[in-house]
Amino acid sequence: MTETDEAALKRRRMRSWRRGTKEMDLILGPFSDAHLADLPPDWLALYDALLAENDQDIYAWILGTVETPACYGPLLGQIVAFARTRPGLSGI
Repeated sequence: MTETDEAALKRRRMRSWRRGTKEMDLILGPFSDAHLADLPPDWLALYDALLAENDQDIYAWILGTVETPACYGPLLGQIVAFARTRPGLSGI
């Protein structure tokens, strides 16, 4: 059975809001609500791969304390730019 686009969007949003660390919930949750419906299919596949990564790794990539894998560079750049517009997250 194939997942519908609507079901996939709901799954991605849920996984974005329930990461396991509050920091990642506050970064990926709002981003998913604001942008996932507009991302092209190849970026959605990349976002799924990002969601499979460890929260501590993603957070280090976002903070720039560890080099971001090249495949995630543009996507994480968009996530970071969005997070910087959010109250309380401008220090990212």
